[in-house]
Amino acid sequence: MKRIINFKLNGEDVEVLTPDNITMCDFLRKNMHLTGTKRGCEEGECGACTILLDGAAIDSCLMLAVEADGHEVVTIEGVMKDGVLHPVQKEFIDKWALQCGFCTPGMIMSALSLLHENPHPTEQEIRDGIAGNLCRCTGYTKIVEAIDSAAKIMEREARS
Repeated sequence: MKRIINFKLNGEDVEVLTPDNITMCDFLRKNMHLTGTKRGCEEGECGACTILLDGAAIDSCLMLAVEADGHEVVTIEGVMKDGVLHPVQKEFIDKWALQCGFCTPGMIMSALSLLHENPHPTEQEIRDGIAGNLCRCTGYTKIVEAIDSAAKIMEREARS
């Protein structure tokens, strides 16, 4: 069966007919052509498919697209604003917090959710905040440094 769903995707209103049984991850990649959301384990273990649903990080492989009806979805493609990288994105680059890049979109989305809930996280809170995201390349140290640095930049920007 198919149904029409209405939701906000990366700031834009979307109305689309979608099968009842397609995951949000597959819907984003196949129907919306947003390939930054990666298919990894398809079991909610790796975090490669992390998106924001109403501001909270979720594994899009565990969510059906029809569940987005009436909600706001942000993917990695919706993070940059007016051609300017978000501080989290910029710090991932500046701090060398990526290597192959497969986990990076999910890590960034988890970091954004964390920083929205807790703008001043400790190192342990950052590690806990990205615990659902697996990286096979970096060893996490640079990722934690990038998120910590982005939090400080965001705090300075909020004050000015």
